[in-house]
Amino acid sequence: MSGEQIRIRAAVPADAPRLAELLRSIGWFTQINEESEASTRANVLAQLNRCLADSSHTISVAETSQGELVGYVSVHWLPYLLHSAPEGYVSELFIHESARGQGIGTHLLNSVVEEARALGCYRLMLVNMRTRESYQRDFYKKLGWEERPEAANFVYYLTD
Repeated sequence: MSGEQIRIRAAVPADAPRLAELLRSIGWFTQINEESEASTRANVLAQLNRCLADSSHTISVAETSQGELVGYVSVHWLPYLLHSAPEGYVSELFIHESARGQGIGTHLLNSVVEEARALGCYRLMLVNMRTRESYQRDFYKKLGWEERPEAANFVYYLTD
């Protein structure tokens, strides 16, 4: 795949099976690992349709010239009362293991930066687990993202 042209485009519902396959191939997510392939496809399609229902979300996919889906990025455009412009929250950026290190994540993030500028956003934000390879090799820092040492990321689970 090295040297192959990568196209970044908006995700469509027909991408759901390939997005589900990509998420299953990563192997990081207990829920996905424990459910059937059919359940993963159905869940991905339902969430993709929810995101595509309005302009508050953007999902872009990266595909090869042969049509192989090798990565995607999901962004949520969040208005804040305390800022004069919205913030883009990059909630998901995943690249197929066989395609990592080839600039695909960079292309996807660059497309997000372009869209954020076009939307007049204040900033972009994301969460990266410190145990992930991308964090350990400073992927985001190399692209100009800054880690906020004063911030803590909290979650509150609503299900068991």
